[in-house]
Amino acid sequence: MTPALVLLSTSDCSLCDEAQRALMAMPQAVGLMLSVRDIATSDALVARFGERIPVLRLEDGQGTCMGELDWPFTGEDLAGLLAAHLS
Repeated sequence: MTPALVLLSTSDCSLCDEAQRALMAMPQAVGLMLSVRDIATSDALVARFGERIPVLRLEDGQGTCMGELDWPFTGEDLAGLLAAHLS
């Protein structure tokens, strides 16, 4: 399965918008599927990530989390996450 990046976010979150813009500019993300998941769609996600968003997750092709980065994350942080789990 192809790994994917999932940005946990919600509407009207300026930090989430900033994280998404930064992520789109990171060459480390090129070639990976990227999706944005609104935590407001799930009480469980709100309970787990409500105080932490934005959170970037690396998931396997079946939705299992391989690792997470809390904001603010950098391209170097993403490279480290990818190297740790995709090498």
